[in-house]
Amino acid sequence: MSLRNKSAIVGIGQTDYSKNSGKTELRLACEAIRAALDDAGLTPADVDGLVRYDMDNIDEVALTSHAGFRNLRWMSETAYGGTGGNATLVHAAAAITAGLAETVVCFRSLNERSGVRYGQAKDAQTARGVLAFQQPWGMLTPVHKFAPFARRHMIEYGTTSRQFGEVAVAMRRHASRNPAAMMRTPLTLEQHQASRMIADPLRLFDCCIESDGACAVVVTTRDRARNLRHPPAVIAGAAQGSGTRAQGIVFRDDLATPESVHTAKDVYASAGLGPSDIDAVMIYDHFTPFVIMSLEAYGFCPVGEGGRFVEGGRIHFDGALPVNTHGGNHSEAYIHGMPHVIEAVRQLRGTSTSQVKNAEVILSCSSVAQLSAALILTKA
Repeated sequence: MSLRNKSAIVGIGQTDYSKNSGKTELRLACEAIRAALDDAGLTPADVDGLVRYDMDNIDEVALTSHAGFRNLRWMSETAYGGTGGNATLVHAAAAITAGLAETVVCFRSLNERSGVRYGQAKDAQTARGVLAFQQPWGMLTPVHKFAPFARRHMIEYGTTSRQFGEVAVAMRRHASRNPAAMMRTPLTLEQHQASRMIADPLRLFDCCIESDGACAVVVTTRDRARNLRHPPAVIAGAAQGSGTRAQGIVFRDDLATPESVHTAKDVYASAGLGPSDIDAVMIYDHFTPFVIMSLEAYGFCPVGEGGRFVEGGRIHFDGALPVNTHGGNHSEAYIHGMPHVIEAVRQLRGTSTSQVKNAEVILSCSSVAQLSAALILTKA
């Protein structure tokens, strides 16, 4: 069953992004969902499908009661967080194509700055299973676990910390143009290099920020999308991937190669398109080296040349291949990748604060070293 051009994104919504929302995650979710439905010109009564992250604290029952849904005849969830922004849309597209639902809401809500902070190490009372091979040696937070990927890429291909910095500078430039972004002060390469080391070789500005907030996206059939408020962002291709031997993130065959090498082949085949057709890319940027590795995996440059590829402003909004024109996880907000999908839609609508000229085909992709997911969105 092909997902190509069968469904479309018709509504996008987000709350304010902050360090302390002062709201429950349930309230944030409802606000983002209502904003997305209003954007589409729909109501909660129109929704018959829901996709959530399995890490989200808000379940389907709570949203049925508080968001005003009348009957969810199809529900699903995606594993992990970083792939979720794209993976939820894969599930939604599959459900709509199969006729299991007509209008599906995908969302993510979290108080990751004022609540549970992923970036803070916590005392481990026990270390069972794979954690027994990580925590006693100091691998307590994501940055500890992803730093070896960066070092491996540096060893294998000569990638440098300054090239990681090129990614951070581009993300911050885009965020400086985005009123919704949390980090809007421009960043220089020298400031990146002077920032403190967090987990060698990753510096402070190689790491994503921590945020409170919520995002939602509404997906419906291609036919219904034609009659709604905004020109639809058509889901031309969608794919997920797992790779092999990724137990505990770091225990794997090749630290320098993400799972997205598999997903890239599948999403291009799903859409009938290739790297040369893409006008801009939204890459899940939990850490700067993964932008470089993703550019390689999705065929925008040969493997090992990603560091050189990002130099010279190439990935800025006015460069050859714009990346994360909203500022990404690094500078706009960290809502587990859902803002990347929202920005992809804005690019196709022509409403981005760092608009790419003649943007007609956008790739949104993620790889967090265990799972990957990708979407190709096009104008109708």
